[in-house]
Amino acid sequence: MGVRNMATIWQQAEELKDEMVERRRDLHRHPETGWTEFRTASMIIGELKKLGYDVKFGADVIDEKSMMGVPSEAELADYMQRAINEGADPELVKKMAGGKTGIVATLKTDKPGKTVAFRFDMDCNDVEEERCDEHRPTKEGFASEHKKAMHACGHDMHTAILLGTAAILKQNADTLPGTVKLFFQPSEETIGGAKQMIDAGCLEDPHVENVIALHVDPMTDLGKLKFTKGCMNAATTEMELTVRGKACHGAHPDTGIDVLPPACSIVAALQTIVSRNLAPTTPAVVTVGTFQSGTAKNVISGEAKLGGTIRALDLDVMAYLKKRVQKIAVDTAEAYGTSCEVFFEDSYPPLRNSDELSALLLPAMEEVFGTENILRNEIPSLGADDFSYFTQTCRGLYFDLGTHDPCSDEYFPLHSEHFAPQEEAVKVGMLAELTAVYTILHG
Repeated sequence: MGVRNMATIWQQAEELKDEMVERRRDLHRHPETGWTEFRTASMIIGELKKLGYDVKFGADVIDEKSMMGVPSEAELADYMQRAINEGADPELVKKMAGGKTGIVATLKTDKPGKTVAFRFDMDCNDVEEERCDEHRPTKEGFASEHKKAMHACGHDMHTAILLGTAAILKQNADTLPGTVKLFFQPSEETIGGAKQMIDAGCLEDPHVENVIALHVDPMTDLGKLKFTKGCMNAATTEMELTVRGKACHGAHPDTGIDVLPPACSIVAALQTIVSRNLAPTTPAVVTVGTFQSGTAKNVISGEAKLGGTIRALDLDVMAYLKKRVQKIAVDTAEAYGTSCEVFFEDSYPPLRNSDELSALLLPAMEEVFGTENILRNEIPSLGADDFSYFTQTCRGLYFDLGTHDPCSDEYFPLHSEHFAPQEEAVKVGMLAELTAVYTILHG
């Protein structure tokens, strides 16, 4: 892999592990939701500048025109002040006004070569963390201090891994050709910050040929890495359906047009799309997650709102599913004498791993970690991640980092209030990233 001494790299990762675990715990105590990662970003910027990276952030790396799901100005002001109260640099926070919390750090070596980038997300989930004594963050004193906010998806660990990787890369820059770029991305859990960073030009100057990311996986044992060939995650579309009738008193149903029967029929009918319109070998999901209607027990509702998502691995399948949802909803509503308005908002495209990068990196990972610790997954997930925007633009590879305690029979999934990954994974993650960068730049 072109590493001067792999044993040295391992030793450096071991020496940094405790510091990065403490950094991860600090982030876990102070979680920040999408577009509000002011304290997190302030800390990262400070650390990267100390290491000697060229650091850009704020409006320089986030395209404001394409930002979506941003909190109100008043909410952002509160979050900015909270970050300052919790130790963030006020001047840095000011430069991230409007929720522009993205960061791009660049390390140019003295030798010409390729450019490789790493993307790691920073935001948390709107989950209330478990507080029982058996929950390790509570027991060891680093549970979330913010209400309805928790790093239940491991982005605190992602950030710590990339900071550790950045430190080791800087120490060994003379062994590398080319350029390394680090993307600390906001708002992965909401509508996504990847597109906004790409639109702002983060993949240029210099042009990025390869981009890598990892994600903690609490269902895979610690020490193992899982790679998925080809399509890894689904494309997603959010849908909102509004059924309209005529409200009336419950004692006189004949004077109104009840929306509940057609709305319920629409929900039931949508569940048949995948099972009856697609081949059993075509993965897809149509989910209705919200149903809101009515204001009083004795009033027949005149409006019902349904919300949900559509997921598919193929964009042609996605287009077909949207057409079916539209027709079923409109026709069903009409049959009941009501109407239905259907609104779609496309979220993420499918995430497809590069076959070329997989062929390059998997043998190197097997050499470093042992063949038994490299898992090859053939089944894509219908989950989604906005890293897909990066894989649409350049060669990308996304893989899973095992964080489950192999001695435990308990499994708590991502986004669970009980989520508590094994922290030894921080060192494994750093080594995996370092293996990737050396392999690509020397390959």
